[in-house]
Amino acid sequence: MRVGFIGVGMMGKGMAANLQKAGHDLVVHDLSRAAAEPFLAKGAVWANSPKEVGAQSEIVFTSLPVPADVEQVALGANGLIEGMRPDTAFFDMSTNSVPVVRKIHAAFAEKNLYMLDSPVNRHKSVLDAMGDQAAYIGPIGAGTIAKLVHNCTSAVMGAALAEVFTMGVKAGLDPVDLWAAVRQGATGRSRTFDRLGDRFLQGKHDPADFALRLLHKDVGLAVALGREVGVPMRLANMAYEELTEAMNRGWGARNSSVGQLLQVERAGIEPLAADPKRITAVLDADKQK
Repeated sequence: MRVGFIGVGMMGKGMAANLQKAGHDLVVHDLSRAAAEPFLAKGAVWANSPKEVGAQSEIVFTSLPVPADVEQVALGANGLIEGMRPDTAFFDMSTNSVPVVRKIHAAFAEKNLYMLDSPVNRHKSVLDAMGDQAAYIGPIGAGTIAKLVHNCTSAVMGAALAEVFTMGVKAGLDPVDLWAAVRQGATGRSRTFDRLGDRFLQGKHDPADFALRLLHKDVGLAVALGREVGVPMRLANMAYEELTEAMNRGWGARNSSVGQLLQVERAGIEPLAADPKRITAVLDADKQK
């Protein structure tokens, strides 16, 4: 297919390269023409504006820094909406805001243009050239929500890892020895989001594999060590407060995951009770890849 790609910087260049390797003809645009030179050298066509990209492409992808950039490229002067032909598709691969995504989707729909998830099946072969997990997960905005969950998780985990590792190093361990010791522990061996499947998604916190009272004790010891060696443990102390609140509910003998129910309550959502067969199906699909 003739594929338009706008934004071939740090994030976009890898996706665009995969499309080119898969044999798709690229039409590229970027604020910096120099960023596009590696693709032009391999046969890609340069376009002077998003409008020109849309006019020359069967499908368009963007990978841009902030939501305002995406909105300008899609709806602004010389934007995609002015150049794309009816019944063609636009996928934004940026980390966007849900209101902006829905605004663009609505504007495009008025001109018989698709954005994000509407034409997934028709264009799955193109998406598969960039990754191995292209899937429809819900109406417009669903992909953006999922990406925000993913990226924010990464930020929180990064801060938490830095916090506990500085505590361990300041307490006297060699950093590489510490890393080697814990990376294959129970937390290290499990994939991050897989940990939600057994308990959180199903709302099942009984019987206990590892009791809340034991985790409460462990985290208490960790924050105490942090105080002893003079390392701020902001996130760990927040986690300890959460566990203490759960303990005060009388949940000490329940599974250590039971404290997650506090956040479900605060969020004002119904208690989760996902079908375990759906969870198993997702995990089994991974094994077959």
